[in-house]
Amino acid sequence: MADGDLRDNPAARGPREGRDAEGVAGAPGDVEDAQESDAARRRRRAQFLRELHEAKQLRDRVQPRRARAARMRQQMRMRTFRW
Repeated sequence: MADGDLRDNPAARGPREGRDAEGVAGAPGDVEDAQESDAARRRRRAQFLRELHEAKQLRDRVQPRRARAARMRQQMRMRTFRW
């Protein structure tokens, strides 16, 4: 498929361009969609943070020397912190 075909045929474009065309401002369901997408974003963020925390715990168990050094560095930072 040539590059010109993509410009002439909107159906040949990927799903990303199609989504941009669907989001028309001022549609009646925009407020509900915004709230739903905000809730979905919070759920995805919470899931990401849970997985990140789990990965950090796993890394600490697998590399105890590095974890201990990181704890020592954090303690030193807290000791030298000025209020």
